[in-house]
Amino acid sequence: MKKKAIHTTSQTSSPMERVGVKLKVCGMKHNVEEVAELQPDYLGFIFWEPSKRYFEGLIPNIDSRIKKIGVFVNADSNDVIEKVHQFDLQGVQLHGAESPEYCDTLGRKLALINLKKNSTQIKLIKVFSIKDNFDFKTLEPYEKVCDYYLFDTKGKLPGGNGYTFNWKLLKNYPSTKPYFLSGGIGLEEVESIKAFIQRPEAKYCHAIDVNSRFEIKPGLKDIEKLKKFKIIDY
Repeated sequence: MKKKAIHTTSQTSSPMERVGVKLKVCGMKHNVEEVAELQPDYLGFIFWEPSKRYFEGLIPNIDSRIKKIGVFVNADSNDVIEKVHQFDLQGVQLHGAESPEYCDTLGRKLALINLKKNSTQIKLIKVFSIKDNFDFKTLEPYEKVCDYYLFDTKGKLPGGNGYTFNWKLLKNYPSTKPYFLSGGIGLEEVESIKAFIQRPEAKYCHAIDVNSRFEIKPGLKDIEKLKKFKIIDY
């Protein structure tokens, strides 16, 4: 059954849910419970130590309908599996130069966890960074070894750079695999998102991924901005 989003300013379901686009809030660190009260579909926790949003400690108890995604950058697959167990992750996001072979190996290890727990499949998300252009043939070797793609803006850091890429490039998207749209999305991009989700290339857009543009400081999310983003009528 599809969950209802909880808002302080509206009792209706999230507009994103109405059009079938989900919401992921990434870079969680400080006010996890406050963000979880807004009931996004996904929360992202970064397990890459150089990041200012590197997550340590315990994830508080949150609504089980919110999926916890661990974000990794060129990590040893055994370290990823350890974090999956430690934090009961429902998804793994690979934000580095992970090869198709690595994804296949990791996917098999995640499948074993699913069998042992008899649980819902732990999803594998592979990130690709885009700037002025992108060769979509790059995706071909990954088609059978991940569940989702995530398209982010290419910058100095693997994520959290604060600016968008040219979404028109997705007109050339050749796959039917669902994807996350990420990279510097803030309240200022609302009109662009409205336009984008009406275009054919948005057919397989599974979720909007937000991070740095909804922060007071790295890892501390601006709740009022997130509330506004959740209730905007797309």
